[in-house]
Amino acid sequence: MSKVKKVLLIIISVVLVLALATIGVAGNYFYNLALNPKTSKEKVFGTKDKSVEASNVAVSNWITDKSGYKDAFIDSIDDLQLHGYEIINTNPSKTWVITVHGYMGQGKEMEGYANAFYNMGYNVLVPDLRGHGKSEGKYIGMGWDDRKDILSWIDYILQKDSDANIVLHGVSMGGGTVMMTSGEDLPGNVKAIIEDCGYTSVWDEFSYQLDSLFGLPEFPVLQSASLVSKIRAGYWLQDASAIEQLAKSKTPMLFIHGDKDTFVPYSMLDKVYNSANVEKEKLVVEGAAHAQASKTNPQLYWGTISKFIKNYIAN
Repeated sequence: MSKVKKVLLIIISVVLVLALATIGVAGNYFYNLALNPKTSKEKVFGTKDKSVEASNVAVSNWITDKSGYKDAFIDSIDDLQLHGYEIINTNPSKTWVITVHGYMGQGKEMEGYANAFYNMGYNVLVPDLRGHGKSEGKYIGMGWDDRKDILSWIDYILQKDSDANIVLHGVSMGGGTVMMTSGEDLPGNVKAIIEDCGYTSVWDEFSYQLDSLFGLPEFPVLQSASLVSKIRAGYWLQDASAIEQLAKSKTPMLFIHGDKDTFVPYSMLDKVYNSANVEKEKLVVEGAAHAQASKTNPQLYWGTISKFIKNYIAN
């Protein structure tokens, strides 16, 4: 081999090593930014106002101060201790609503939803998703690993009452979680699922946010971050698809989205809705930004949900 070829080979090798190292750094950076629960909301969303909008932070303390909750605990299939708020209605009911919080949120921030379901006469279970609130976990599941945790919470309820009726409800990442749960082998006790502003897939959402927040293309950051996610969290970003799970669903579903949502774009609504071959309804809340549908038009929001549940559960 000539000296020129050797020099070229060395240069190419160095460039490849540097490129791979750069991609690896970018992947680790994005993983830590997006999937590390210790990352501050403001660092992810840019401003405090945007972080509040994205996680739908509670404005009162109904769950912790007024609901009469008790702490509930289960073990996940990978041996994490998970926490939830269990709220038994003072009027005896066989119906439970599991209402699931959003990205970088926690169960107690779902107080408005929990209170509304309680006032409808239902028992309520509000989990802290893995890595959030009082639940253990070193990474954010983005609904994918969380779907298995919701299965465990369903079992928790059925151990109390094998004849219980169960409704799943989730907002933002919680919406993604219940959609991903819908494709699992659910017991017949799960009568209805309500998703509010969930995403088509984690890949789609991260790709959208890379462009929206940072002006970056998905390649090569997401490919690298997906590898890091597989190594550190145990799942590929490509695995976490609400669309693929919905295609397997057998449970009636209500899909809700605000038409002014720019965090999980409104355009995702039709994609998830069309993926589900079940009895289904769609609610578009005009003027609602991300996770704000229940506040923008509460009468429409809760009226639609109440009617939807009653279609499948007799009081």
